[in-house]
Amino acid sequence: MGALCYAPEKTAMAKKLKIDFVSDVSCPWCAIGLASLQTALTHLEGQVQADITFQPFELNPQMVPEGQDIAEHLHEKYGSSPEQAAAAREAIRARGAALGFTFNMDKRGRIYNTFDAHRLLHWAQLESDSRQLALKQALLKAYFTDGEDPSNHAVLARVAGEVGLDAEQVRAILASDAYAAEVRAQEQFYLQQGIHSVPAVVINDRHLISGGQPPEVFEQALRQIAAQ
Repeated sequence: MGALCYAPEKTAMAKKLKIDFVSDVSCPWCAIGLASLQTALTHLEGQVQADITFQPFELNPQMVPEGQDIAEHLHEKYGSSPEQAAAAREAIRARGAALGFTFNMDKRGRIYNTFDAHRLLHWAQLESDSRQLALKQALLKAYFTDGEDPSNHAVLARVAGEVGLDAEQVRAILASDAYAAEVRAQEQFYLQQGIHSVPAVVINDRHLISGGQPPEVFEQALRQIAAQ
């Protein structure tokens, strides 16, 4: 498990919490949930030391390689009208802006397969505790802010290189089936635990916070769990 520390390890009063952040890089509420969680942890600095591991979840595991038009996809999956989809996009944009995350909705025209992105995130956690977080944030930005394709191997290699990972090794991983079995096993584990929507934030293997909650909800929950 990766250890991304938000409080100094020598802080005597800090309570260590294990956090598994189950999410997809094509999920806007996962970007909001992560930003909210990080804000809450900043408020709890010195009280909570969080060890975060990002766990895989695919919203659309059967998505074709070329992806699908987002309006078409949302209508097929949720029955959303154009007006409903526009209202949802604005709500997401506003929530992101309040947390310092930029959603450029006009740049995000398609939904893509994210399995290879999850393989890289699994490898990044093995490489360095902090690199998985950096890669996760960079992938969310690449898709939601810059409108890039998170299934494209060239995009994945470039983004990984930008956060300090070995781009050549990334290309070798993507050209193989490395970590595919591990990612699928983790996906099945969380499905069997009853998680069917994300983000799902599992704390100390016992407590679940579902959805892109605001920072104060995460802060209150983490404070209560740490006090137990």
